[in-house]
Amino acid sequence: MSKLISPAEAESPPFGAAMAELSLAVGGFALGTGEFASMGLLPNVARDIDISIPMAGHMISAYALGVVIGAPVITAAFARMSRRAMLIGLMLVFALGNLASAAAFDYGSIVAARFLAGLPHGAYFGIASLVAASLVPPNKRAQAVARMMLGLSVANVLGVPFATWIGQIAGWRAAFDVVAALGVLTALLCRLALRPMPAPEGASPMTELGALRTPQVWLTLGIAAIGFGGLFAVYSYITPMLTNVTGTTEAAVPILLAVIGIGMIAGGLFGGWLADRGVMRAVGRLLILNMVVLGLIALTAHSLPAVTINLFMMGFAGLGIGPALQTRLMDVAGDAQALAASLNHSAFNTANALGAWLGGISIAAGYGWTSTGPIGALLSAAGFLVFLLARFTDRRRAYA
Repeated sequence: MSKLISPAEAESPPFGAAMAELSLAVGGFALGTGEFASMGLLPNVARDIDISIPMAGHMISAYALGVVIGAPVITAAFARMSRRAMLIGLMLVFALGNLASAAAFDYGSIVAARFLAGLPHGAYFGIASLVAASLVPPNKRAQAVARMMLGLSVANVLGVPFATWIGQIAGWRAAFDVVAALGVLTALLCRLALRPMPAPEGASPMTELGALRTPQVWLTLGIAAIGFGGLFAVYSYITPMLTNVTGTTEAAVPILLAVIGIGMIAGGLFGGWLADRGVMRAVGRLLILNMVVLGLIALTAHSLPAVTINLFMMGFAGLGIGPALQTRLMDVAGDAQALAASLNHSAFNTANALGAWLGGISIAAGYGWTSTGPIGALLSAAGFLVFLLARFTDRRRAYA
């Protein structure tokens, strides 16, 4: 286990562990609202800056690219920084990126602003996961990570529908302003609820980069980068699918986004519980569930009751795998847990970019809005193959 945070510091936050977890979860709420609300606002942004919906989808890929680049660079570069100061700084940069998004006026500026907003995402979740896990006994780490990530899930019940609604009545720029305010609120809560938590003696960029020498780190990241892409292949184009195929109105979309969010809350809590009883077993089972659920999208999209159930299960299966993969990285990264935990969200956002890109290609090729479902199922299946490779190599190492 890493010595990133000492037990004494982790066990005595100023207002108790619950308040510390809440402050971290608010950050997840802000990040989740900013990331997923942009997907629900794609048609609005496309109309306003006069581009196609698949082209507007590039702002989703730009955010994801920011996460992919920002997580390792920021975590390694600031390895010696106080963890509280790092979390505060990350959320202030996130707020700045969303203010820039609200001020964007064309394709280039919105893509650049979303890239800036994505830079702090992975590093925040990585450091916050380690802080949360340090507050509980080792056998409850996955559940602590799940509670921290609960903010991300709640964002899809409250934050994303609210931001989408704001975007529809006051313009998409106002939605990004709201997200920026959430980033500032998180920075304030982290300042009040967390101890300074200095980095351990000997922490350095080279120590963190040591995680990259571990094959199981790369395989776990591969599972996330490929297998999680299925969720984003569907979610990135959920609004036009619901309005054009299911026949819902734009006003009803926030309600269905909330259904996905409720599934994410249930799945995140269940995934944490399942992972504390066997991390890799949980990963494999949830990847199989993702394959089934995403494969059914093409069949259920034409019926409102059926697609509503399917969207709940999509959220459940998708976010359920998060705590298990985060805990797996903490298990295999040795003393480089900060970078490994941050890279998990780089991998998830590689999945975001990959899923949005492949879904856009399928739609632009004329296969229809529901073609994203089979694309998503294939990505989950590919992630399962990487999972099998990780299991096989891990067992060979154990018997070597």
